[in-house]
Amino acid sequence: MNIPLLDLKAQHATIRPEILEAVTRVLDGGHYIMGPEVKQFEEAMARYCGVKYAIGVANGTDALLLVLDALGIGPGDEVITSPFTFFASAEVISQVGARPVFVDIDPNTYNIDVDQLKKAITPRTKAIIPVHIFGQPADLDKIMELAKSQEIAVIEDACQAIGATLNENKVGSIGKAGCFSFFPTKNLGGYGDGGIVVTNDDVLADRIRTLRVHGSKKKYYHDMIGYNSRLDTLQAALLLVKLEKIDDWNQARREKAQYYSESFSSLPIKTPTVKSGREAVFHLYVIESEARDDLQLELTEKGIASGVYYPVPLHLQHVYNDLGYKAGDFPVSEAVSKRVLALPLYPEMTMDQQDYIIDTIANFCAK
Repeated sequence: MNIPLLDLKAQHATIRPEILEAVTRVLDGGHYIMGPEVKQFEEAMARYCGVKYAIGVANGTDALLLVLDALGIGPGDEVITSPFTFFASAEVISQVGARPVFVDIDPNTYNIDVDQLKKAITPRTKAIIPVHIFGQPADLDKIMELAKSQEIAVIEDACQAIGATLNENKVGSIGKAGCFSFFPTKNLGGYGDGGIVVTNDDVLADRIRTLRVHGSKKKYYHDMIGYNSRLDTLQAALLLVKLEKIDDWNQARREKAQYYSESFSSLPIKTPTVKSGREAVFHLYVIESEARDDLQLELTEKGIASGVYYPVPLHLQHVYNDLGYKAGDFPVSEAVSKRVLALPLYPEMTMDQQDYIIDTIANFCAK
């Protein structure tokens, strides 16, 4: 049996007629950049997240970048985020000229450790970027309380977490802004790159709309230095189709994640933790094993794909040597990076596939 980490072909097969209809509609319409489907998708995303505005951009990285720029964050400023995340979460801070400041993670949820967050705040701190890692909502209730007391903006990196909730509020709707990615492997994935910013802030929304089209509100008239960062019409049309399915897909992920966790309960591996009041969407189902590398080799030999997210914490990346961090500064992030392993998980996965994975891991642990 060969089981991929994610099966995009299987998902496409379930919606192929609707996708082809959407493609044909865009091609026949002839409006390939900022066509009507972009506005329709933005309005649908705003409703889904429970916010006033959604602004489509080229990708999730740009979503984060444009929010920082729109908030006027730049040289001399500091932005706090997690060292255990995809590089973009910190990269955008550097791109606007600010300094990334890292805070270690909770060993159970892998989200930024709020108890350590307060100690990292300085007079130069202008924003916090909590990452809803693997689709697990961060402790935004505590983060927002701390940020408000210090007048610091909270920018939610929800790129892996569309549909996740905290106290019944959709992630992305709680902070100053929320940023989503539609990279094909995401729970709501396009057929190419794409991203969106959601916010309730009138001024911020207006600035991001301007920044995404070269800093222009009126064609050939420019008010600021901007970007070429637009969600194209074709992706918006395809994402409109998928958005109608996302809650069902996320529920299927939760059910399969629960089945994994129940099946692994007696094995010497650590399974995901979801705190009370939160609903995760399991962009990735990540376990921990002291024998991670050997387990991954065993899975590969049995035809089971897996992935290490993330092998090197951001504070130890070569490009950030100048920040002065060293091994041992964030022990939890460093430890879990050596133990985590993502297992196949997607809505179309069959019970037989899951049972084969579970049996393979159980047999490995029994050796």
